[in-house]
Amino acid sequence: MPLPDVLFCAQQIEIPPEFPDILKQFTKAAIRTQPRDVLQWSAAYFSALSKGETLPVKERYEMPVATQKNDTGLTPGLLKILHNQLSPKNLVEEAELVEKWKDLGLPIQQLQNILQLGQFEDEIEWMKFLALACSDLGGTLFSALKYACEILTTDPTGGAAHIQFETFKYLYTYLAMMDTEILESDIEATLLSLQEDVDKQGGLIQPRNFKQLNKSRPHNESKVPS
Repeated sequence: MPLPDVLFCAQQIEIPPEFPDILKQFTKAAIRTQPRDVLQWSAAYFSALSKGETLPVKERYEMPVATQKNDTGLTPGLLKILHNQLSPKNLVEEAELVEKWKDLGLPIQQLQNILQLGQFEDEIEWMKFLALACSDLGGTLFSALKYACEILTTDPTGGAAHIQFETFKYLYTYLAMMDTEILESDIEATLLSLQEDVDKQGGLIQPRNFKQLNKSRPHNESKVPS
């Protein structure tokens, strides 16, 4: 379509004073997040910005997926974005989760696998989804819970990654119960063995407290409900 026969001079073109800063922040966010689908992510970014919602932005740069051992699409940084966006609701509509997942350019089949594993209905309990997504990131029960601590902690990046023991207990019990070879008595014994460290840390737990779980077999080999 031909351009309108109108001439503009510099005085007619008005640039909002906040525009340069918006573009600067957007550029920084894009570099830090490294979205797989730049157009889809950009649309999600400005949509969230206009609505005052949590932006789909990583808190820090992660090394490219191609150089990571786990090349499944999801990364701890991307899962942290989803957590920041969706965790305040506790129960999340599947349609909203799918939308946020696609905004990050993640493979839909990976999401479907996690949803099927958790046997979720239309409403998804976020903390259970987070546990299974962490399990997808890590090959062992220890790795899954370590990722969960790093995502949920309020400690500075690179710190001890403390979380509330009650939260850990919920995540650990949920994942362990999905493994038919882990007995309920084993779960109770593990939690009891952690209590001394937890008491010393004011009701908090960190990954080094449960490092004995690192000796368990890969969690993705667990026998889970079909």
